[in-house]
Parts: sequence; structure tokens; C-alpha cells
Amino acid sequence: MERRSSSFEIHPPTYGKLITILSIDGGGIRGIIPATILTYLEAQLKELDGDDARLADYFDIMAGTSTGGLMTAMLATPNKDRRPLYKAEDITPFYLEHGPKIFPQKRGMFTGLFTQMKMLMGPKYDGKYLHGIIKEKLGDIHISQTLTNIVIPTFDIKSLQPIIFSTFEVKERPFLNAKLSDICISTSAAPTYLPAHTFSTKDKDGNTREFNLIDGGVAANNPTLVATTQVTKEIFAANQDFFPIKPMDFGRFLVISLGTGSAKIEEKYNGKMAAKWGLMSWLLNDGSTPLIDVFSQSSADIVDLHLSVLFQALHSEDKYLRIQDDTLSGTIASVDVSTKENLENLVNTGKNLLKQTVSRVNMETGCSEPIQNGETNELALTRFAKLLSDEKKLRESKSPRPTTPKDVSSSGQER
Repeated sequence: MERRSSSFEIHPPTYGKLITILSIDGGGIRGIIPATILTYLEAQLKELDGDDARLADYFDIMAGTSTGGLMTAMLATPNKDRRPLYKAEDITPFYLEHGPKIFPQKRGMFTGLFTQMKMLMGPKYDGKYLHGIIKEKLGDIHISQTLTNIVIPTFDIKSLQPIIFSTFEVKERPFLNAKLSDICISTSAAPTYLPAHTFSTKDKDGNTREFNLIDGGVAANNPTLVATTQVTKEIFAANQDFFPIKPMDFGRFLVISLGTGSAKIEEKYNGKMAAKWGLMSWLLNDGSTPLIDVFSQSSADIVDLHLSVLFQALHSEDKYLRIQDDTLSGTIASVDVSTKENLENLVNTGKNLLKQTVSRVNMETGCSEPIQNGETNELALTRFAKLLSDEKKLRESKSPRPTTPKDVSSSGQER
């Protein structure tokens, strides 16, 4: 693929004051919730900088796990004109159209029993439609060809190690320069829901590396901390894009972290129930998978707790925004219910979330609580849009050269 110079692409942080990060959690069909939030954010950027504004023009790093990884790829993949393949406003319609085919809903008297039996013997869904639509939309684009830096976690079931696909890592580890389609299929392969994905890559010397991957949520359902760690590694490695920023200069981070919602604490499980569970109940209980719910939610919350405390300690709370709804109930809390009614409810949940007050982790209780006399998520996103716009303009004014994208060969390898 030929790369063309674009005046839209973001200049490096060395010419600005901030390091900008967008992070999107995993959560299956609940990805509609952050998609609604992203639509609002991009609309605010358009108001400030014109209709051509896209999220990839403003963020140094875009990170996503599972459904968040797919959104990240959609927003950062270039089209033939070197602009993002998808606008933020395109993502929700994509989910509304393709969600019911990715997660087909069966009806009938014995559907519940049939589904549980199927999940005991293999994945609930075969993944064929998901794989096909991802390959169709993302084509042969490799991770090194994205319009901005992206970070997508996966987990290798063979080596029992997390594999982080990152535009930063590709520079030193060429075998990670996989197709975005393979990466997105892998990070979405939630255990019991979708099959694991196996593929291979080759480096410039012809050496082959095989991957045996499942959902990135196993390692980092909230990938925000993975993204900040990638930046710190680059600073340690003396990446000139981050000069003269110091490794522990977290006060320069501007982070927007979007959750996909979670069930009310008392909604699904309790101690009396879990005390009676054996292996089968932990793996499958009333159509859900408690073990997966536990590790995905806990990994997301612990990252938010860590970052919220860190930003509070640095007196930089105004540059960390976590938007999450932990009051979901019923089918809306599911990762795969794709009925028309539930999809509409998810869209409305995202819209309602914009109107809610910004929440922050209470350092004593560990719970997320609305800020007293705080701004709404909508107002916070409007404020962040102004910060992002100002940062972009500052970098453009200080940079001695026009933005020149990386030179990439047709195979996706950087030269």
C-alpha cells in the first residue's frame, strides 16, 4: 500500500505539552456504549476544527481490547486517501447492522438448555461472520500502517503469555507486524463465546512466528495502563518523539478511558451463591460465565483505581476522564444479546451516560462515585475536546516540518 503525506496526521508530543491517550474497554455488543461517547467527542472536535476532524488526528495512542480493539482499528485504519476508514459516527451503525449476525439469537422453548449444552462442548458462536466482516473491512492493512499509534492486547493460550500488538513494539519486534484483521479477530476471541485464532507472521528475513490467541480481556480488559506503559518504554528507549519528556512525567498525560458498562454489584452473583459453586457453575451459570465476568471486570476496575489514584496524587485529575456505567441490569449487561430492543437500549444507555455526572474512584472505598458539584460527562468531553484541539494546534505551530507518515512497503513492513 502506498502511503501519502497528510497534513491531518498528529505531530509528535515533543512539540507540545501533553501525551494524549484514548482507551476503550472490551465488552462485546456493549461496545455500542463507548461508540456513542466517541461520536459525541468527535462531533465536538468538528465544531472546533472543521468537518474533516477525526479522532486519530488528536491522539498519540489509541488502545482497545476486544470490541474496543476493533473500534480502535476502525478509527485508525487509513482509506485510500490516508484518512480514517471510519468516522466515530459510523461505528454505532456498524454494530447495529452486523451485531445480530455476529451474535445470532436463537428462539424457542429449549433455547436456553441448548445454548448451555453447546457452550459446554465448544464456543457459543462459530465466529465465521465476525471473521469475514473484519477481513472485508480491514483488508490487508498491517498494524504498522495505522494513522496513529495503536495498542491492542491479546493473550497467547499456547505460551500462556499476553501478546501486546503495538505500533511501538513493531519497530523492535517485526514479527508483531500482523494484519489488523488477525489482531482484531484474536483480541475478540472471548473464551466460551468465540473460537481462538491461530495465524503466523514473517519478518524481513523470512522467519515465521505462530500465534495462538484469545481475547485480550484475559490480560487487560481495560488497556489504559498498557498504553501508558508503552509510552514509558519509548521514553526509556530515547524515542525522539517524546524528547524531553521524562519517564515518570505522568503529569503530561491526557487520558480518556471508556468502559463498556457492567452489571450492578448485586445484580448477578453473591457470596451465598458462589459458596455452592463447583467447576461447572463457575464456568456456566444461568447462561452466563461467572469466571469470565470476574476476571474481565476486576482487571478493568483495578486499572481505573490505579490511574485515578495516580492522577489525584499528581493533582492532574482534570486530565484523566473515565466514563463507565456500572448500573446495567438484565440483558443490557450481556456481551452478546443482539436483539433489536437490546441494541436500542445500549444506544440509549450511551446517550444517558453523557448526561450523568463524572465519577471518580474513592480512594478509601475503591468505589466509583459521582463528583460533588462536578461536570457531566458531556461537559467533560467538551472540555477535553478543547484541550485536544489546542494541543494539536500548538504542535503544528512548533514543528519545523510537515507531518510525514512512515514509509511502508506494500507488505506492511516499515522501511
